[in-house]
Amino acid sequence: MMIRYTSGVLIVLCVLMSSVVDSRLMVDNLIRWPSDHPSIFESDDDSVGTRWAVLIAGSSGYWNYRHQADVCHAYQVLKKGGLKDENIIVFMYDDIAYDEENPRPGVLINSPYGHDVYAGVPKDYTGEDVTVNNFFAAILGNKDAITGGSGKVVNSGPNDHIFIFYSDHGGAGVLGMPTYPYLYADELIETLKEKHASGTYKSLVVYIEACESGSIFEGILPEGLNIYATTASNAVESSWGTYCPGQDPNVPPEYDTCLGDLYSVSWIEDSERHNLHTESLKQQYEVVKTKTAEKPFYGSHVMQYGDKELTQDMLYLYMGTNPNNENYTYVDDNSLHPTSSNAVNQRDADLIHFWNKFRKASEGSQRKINAQKQFMEVMSHRVHLDDSIKLIGKLLFGIEKGLGVLQTVRPTGQPLVDDWNCLKTLVRTFEKHCGSLSQYGMKHMRSIANICNAGITTNQMAEASAQACPSFPSGPWSSLHRGFSA
Repeated sequence: MMIRYTSGVLIVLCVLMSSVVDSRLMVDNLIRWPSDHPSIFESDDDSVGTRWAVLIAGSSGYWNYRHQADVCHAYQVLKKGGLKDENIIVFMYDDIAYDEENPRPGVLINSPYGHDVYAGVPKDYTGEDVTVNNFFAAILGNKDAITGGSGKVVNSGPNDHIFIFYSDHGGAGVLGMPTYPYLYADELIETLKEKHASGTYKSLVVYIEACESGSIFEGILPEGLNIYATTASNAVESSWGTYCPGQDPNVPPEYDTCLGDLYSVSWIEDSERHNLHTESLKQQYEVVKTKTAEKPFYGSHVMQYGDKELTQDMLYLYMGTNPNNENYTYVDDNSLHPTSSNAVNQRDADLIHFWNKFRKASEGSQRKINAQKQFMEVMSHRVHLDDSIKLIGKLLFGIEKGLGVLQTVRPTGQPLVDDWNCLKTLVRTFEKHCGSLSQYGMKHMRSIANICNAGITTNQMAEASAQACPSFPSGPWSSLHRGFSA
């Protein structure tokens, strides 16, 4: 009788224990128990495929310090998360760490009290090898199309997960690059479609830090590609630099440039703080959206595009997770950890650098003279571009209608332009007569797209540009010696 009773109790206990484990697994996406052993939830790398990452900083110049710092910091998070260097591909011009302006040679920081994020970062594609062609070839796994660099590509398979992170300046339908031409939205989408058609990934996630970055996907990224993307801003607004001189917390006094970007440091700091087995893409999106949200004087609307059902995926599928964060599970109150009390419009962050450089230099010194010259060249270039675009609009559409046509914003869900080749042709036509758009001039891409949408021909654009720009500034910002941006 005792044996039968004991056996019955054991059977009941086994059933109950099985039920508890099953119930925990069923609610895995909703709640995690910190006391649970990770093996209950974790899958080994073979079961989730290989994690791949492509990280790209699209700028050069010390005044753009923050973009390479963002990318290097992202690398450190992925590395600590368990990704191997052979699966992380880094694009950056690599001209910041040892720039004479850098107060800590060989060191990059991404926050005022941050650690060095530069150490150990692979130099896969640097300098003139940071090109659109190499970026696309790396994503597609096409080694034959690579020129220069390490030759590393995303050699992924059907069960693999890919994460792409870009940080730089942008404009409507375009992302900046340190080389020419720039990266246009239609070409990126076609590359992603080609990658999907090859059947060489299970899911792919894209994070983009740039002004008007929503326009990269708005109306042109179809669903059904197993791609999920978030952007630092919607299709019409700026993104923001952070950890800049004069903000709280202030940067170390020896720095005169912004150390990070608001959207970028929001997702990176969130990722390095938590056990990413417990945080989903959706939860991180909500955290970053809150931190980056429009404030009285700054902020942007973080957006999401593509296959939103992927938002239920846990971040570790793409980023791995730092084993030291095992007990730091996701909670809704992440926003209690503010990034910064202020931010600077991405397009004005270079002015912050040049002004602080001028302000801190000794009176009469060559450094002060050079800083003043740089500041004046930047301002001259900006005024020239703004005035030229406005005048072209008036010449093409009349004094009364010109500005309205240039500022037209299409309804949500529509692509920026009907004919992307027209946009690129008119960009080149403008630059031929008026000089390079450069990083600031990308703010006028929507105006040029609207000129296309209005049916203006190349010859009409050339004639108007020639009239608007009998000459253009001779400074480096307007120079065409490196080629056209389209």
